[in-house]
Amino acid sequence: MTQCDCNSQKESLESQVKALKDLIEVAKAVVSTLDLDTVLQAILTSAMRFAETPAGSVALYYDAKRELSLHAHSGLTADFVKKERWEVSAGGLTEQVLRAGEIFYIEDTEKTPFFNNPIALNEGIRSLVCVPLIYQERIVGILYLDDFAPRQFDRDKLNLLSILASFAAMAIHNATLHKQTKLLAITDALTGLHNHRYFKQYFRQEMARAKRYHKPFSIIMMDVDDFKSYNDSYGHAAGDRLLELMGELILQTIRGVDVAFRYGGEEFIVLLPETRLDQAILAAERLRDSVQTGTASRLVEGTTHGVTVSIGVASYPENADKMDELFNIVDSLLYLAKRCGKNKVYHQNSLQIPPS
Repeated sequence: MTQCDCNSQKESLESQVKALKDLIEVAKAVVSTLDLDTVLQAILTSAMRFAETPAGSVALYYDAKRELSLHAHSGLTADFVKKERWEVSAGGLTEQVLRAGEIFYIEDTEKTPFFNNPIALNEGIRSLVCVPLIYQERIVGILYLDDFAPRQFDRDKLNLLSILASFAAMAIHNATLHKQTKLLAITDALTGLHNHRYFKQYFRQEMARAKRYHKPFSIIMMDVDDFKSYNDSYGHAAGDRLLELMGELILQTIRGVDVAFRYGGEEFIVLLPETRLDQAILAAERLRDSVQTGTASRLVEGTTHGVTVSIGVASYPENADKMDELFNIVDSLLYLAKRCGKNKVYHQNSLQIPPS
């Protein structure tokens, strides 16, 4: 063997050792945390460094909807990443990756007839690698590594990327499971709404945010009218079904930015960020109507009409500027609505009740 061959073999071995060391570092990064967003950013950052690409992204894949959701990105423009969800296009690159379940690469997008993604072409992406992230034979996401110039990808590194993808998919699965477990801890099992424990934390957090940014903030508190009588008449199973239905109707009625809680028993709370009192009153009336009409046709046989709710509404800073005061006011208003006829929405402005 010549000296030249020896040197070449030595360089090849050194290159392989370096690649394996890089891969170990990547593996450490992606399994070092259970926070999903942190995991995805670690996957992307490590893979970009490993493959030596200036840009990339990670999208999670939802098989039931045939939809991808962007969760991490780097080196791409705001226009490129503003679309956070998209369906898999027939005949496109992503569909090919999903169908084959293997790493796919393009060394020059301008010389690839089927690559016709206008957003990617406008971004100036000229070469890319798509790495499916597979856990137990199911694709959980796709890692995209992008370059803005045509290039030839190192085949050995592409093979090692498949090992990285296995680590990444496992980390995504574990992080997703951890996120679901955390969600269960703050969710009421019967209604699907957040629980009392999480209400205290979230209320404090949103009140502080409203004060910091000088934004209005409202709270709606409601109670199912005559719930004990309903339970006594139709049984606890029917009562549970009513509470479950309450959760459904509340979630159907409130906005995406509002957050609903089962406060306890048959009491419910909705927090409305950046919402003035007049807007919150309208939201409360929608909830009152939604419960009455929505339960009318979906309760046990023998009921002739829907149940009703009594509601109190209060706002920061209009009614109070402290968390405890605001809660006490809305609680008092709910009690007054119950005492003064039920199936009503009460607020301080209409009643002219002095602050407590």
